[in-house]
Amino acid sequence: MRHPWHVHNQFTLLPESKRFLPAMFAELTQAKHYVFVELYLMESGTLASRVIDALVNAARRGVYVALLLDGYGAMGLSNADRWRLHAGGVALRFFNPLGFHSLARNLSRDHRKIMLVDGQVAFVGGFGAVDAFLNAWYEIAVRAEGPVVTDWETLFRHLWCSRMTRDYVSDKPAMTLPLLRADTQRARGEMRGRAMDGRGYRYQAIRRSLHQRVDGTATRLWLCTPYFVPTFTLRRRLARAARRGVDVRLLVPGGENDHPGVRYASQRFYHALLKAGVRIFEFQPSFIHAKFVLADNWSSIGSCNFDHWNLHWNLEANQEVDDPQFAQEVRELFERNFATSDEVDATAWAARPWRQRAREWLYGTLDSMVTRLK
Repeated sequence: MRHPWHVHNQFTLLPESKRFLPAMFAELTQAKHYVFVELYLMESGTLASRVIDALVNAARRGVYVALLLDGYGAMGLSNADRWRLHAGGVALRFFNPLGFHSLARNLSRDHRKIMLVDGQVAFVGGFGAVDAFLNAWYEIAVRAEGPVVTDWETLFRHLWCSRMTRDYVSDKPAMTLPLLRADTQRARGEMRGRAMDGRGYRYQAIRRSLHQRVDGTATRLWLCTPYFVPTFTLRRRLARAARRGVDVRLLVPGGENDHPGVRYASQRFYHALLKAGVRIFEFQPSFIHAKFVLADNWSSIGSCNFDHWNLHWNLEANQEVDDPQFAQEVRELFERNFATSDEVDATAWAARPWRQRAREWLYGTLDSMVTRLK
């Protein structure tokens, strides 16, 4: 299902966990009817304990709480924490637990990160309930109000009842979710936006939307991704945009990276992109886990890394916003991050030592081998 553009929304950019985590916990505290949470990563620790406490407290107040976790991404959540959620009244389900079925099915993961409260507020981003998001990883989120929230709820409700999800305590059918709140269509602002999802190779709306924007942008195309291993088509489109005079920039992790091999694999693309006029910035303060794009007045923020693996295998969720005021905020966020990054110099990169080239070749070859699993 392709979700339409809606007007009369209000979107709030929440850069860094010190802004989006308090905002999310505040909404959990104020919830009156229901809370739906969908996450890829949840691992026992300080942040997961805080999330569990907030969800259980809401359930004890009579709020219906539904938590949907990926069967692989939540493997670090202890049995004690799972039982605490269940015993506390939280409806807990897992998407596609690992099993002895086909390899392709095990590779299909729910990478979406969404929180919905009372049919009125949605949070979308790249966040998870792991301690790295407290201070080690740089992440952003967007808070949405207005008609677009209904589309996010539709996505959650559909997956909750999917045959790919399993209840924590048994294989019984999913519990019936509360009815959608009737007041969710109330106008909240004047911003234009739409929910954009991807469902692996079955539904490539996120990929097509990005390609359309790259090809149509007139002045600026800035992209932040933690794992820059894009498809050939996207690389070609970025290079073409730069050659026709668009300000094309990439914001990627520097030395702080949770997967150093992926960084080397991505660096094999630097030379051709730099030659085409693309500017590349490596973020220095910490590992940047955020995924967001700015193309003129259009922004996309969410879970999708825009790499071939995510696009082929995962369920993804991005909030798209077409609004000049919001675009200005995203532009300022990019500029602050560029200022704390090292720009890759094309001349220096062309003269990089053989050890660096060898790493690029090795990890690039491994990446190509993994890609063939598709």
